[in-house]
Amino acid sequence: MSTATYELLAASDALNLTAAFIGGLVVAGVLILAVRWGMRAMEQESPRPRAEEQPHLPPTGPVHEEREVREPDEIPLSTDGSPRLMPYQLHHAGSRRGADQSRRRWLPGSSGSFGSGSPGRI
Repeated sequence: MSTATYELLAASDALNLTAAFIGGLVVAGVLILAVRWGMRAMEQESPRPRAEEQPHLPPTGPVHEEREVREPDEIPLSTDGSPRLMPYQLHHAGSRRGADQSRRRWLPGSSGSFGSGSPGRI
């Protein structure tokens, strides 16, 4: 194609308008197909649970958060020359309920910045 052909195509408003209209139709058609495919996929899903199937509060009322102080399990040290424990030999529960259940509180004058050298909260 020559330069004159490109100038002719650029100057023709009817061709540009027709190309934009056809492009818009293609985009609209693709969007309509996407909505139809989405609706078909939603129809194949299992139905939503009814109100009777929803979870309900227990008769005693809502369950509240339970707090407890936990203590870590001690890992036995091998002082008798036995082989050390490997991670797969440890059990899954890494803590147990502590004997003292009172919450630890921050004391004024103690380190508030975790050893960074500042005086902490005064």
